[in-house]
Amino acid sequence: MTAPQPGPPLSAGAGHAGSDTSSAAVPALSIRGLAKRFGNKIAVDGISLDVPAGSFYGIVGPNGAGKTTTLSMATGLLRPDFGTALVHGVDVWARPLEAKKLMGILPDGVRLFDRLTGEQLITYAGLLRGMDKDVVASRVGELLAAMDLTQDAGTLVVDYSAGMTKKIALASALIHAPRLLVLDEPFEAVDPVSAANIRSILDSYVASGGTVIVSSHVMDLVQRMCDHVAVVAGGRLLAAGTVDEVRGGASLEDRFVQLVGGRSHTEGLEWLRTF
Repeated sequence: MTAPQPGPPLSAGAGHAGSDTSSAAVPALSIRGLAKRFGNKIAVDGISLDVPAGSFYGIVGPNGAGKTTTLSMATGLLRPDFGTALVHGVDVWARPLEAKKLMGILPDGVRLFDRLTGEQLITYAGLLRGMDKDVVASRVGELLAAMDLTQDAGTLVVDYSAGMTKKIALASALIHAPRLLVLDEPFEAVDPVSAANIRSILDSYVASGGTVIVSSHVMDLVQRMCDHVAVVAGGRLLAAGTVDEVRGGASLEDRFVQLVGGRSHTEGLEWLRTF
């Protein structure tokens, strides 16, 4: 496979943002000019962004903003029309096997081998990556305990709830101790207690030098978890930086609405108050 070459955005005036690439520190993820069109629809329009190593990076945007498409191209799941993506300096499309060894990925709506038990699924993920079976066995037990799934280890994944499925998919993404973890809506359908446990795991992971990229449209969650954030809408990057830089003294939700626009007015719903 030939690597996609950098090219122009798919429409004039597409935004480009990102930190200074002359920095000595190699970003955990560096994307340049990523663009994707589906038929007549421009899903991603020339996005460029650097994610610092060791950061907890949130990517926020409304539904249909291009978040999932961007992350799919950046992690080798979807071929871009233009642009490049590097994970710790390794080109995702020119050297895919090397790049994917560095990543753990939880795509939105991921399809799992759900006729395996939870324990079998995590084990399969580890063996598929060439890990020693004894190391895999040890890590599987720890991951099941951390995700509060030990009692359900022998249950088929097809019988898991939506939240349990999300947790077992996250455990499968963590089994090989990746340097970069890319999570698309990881807390969707997850109960509050499990969400708190997952946040604790991710905080410890970042504190030890790992990098997390999380996509979400829940502003409060991102503001509490992340130290960096990027705002995406209409396939373009509207703002990026530390959370404090982007929100500029306001709440992240207010700043998001200001950047994205489109807030609806409630006039004309007087009939709702006639009961």
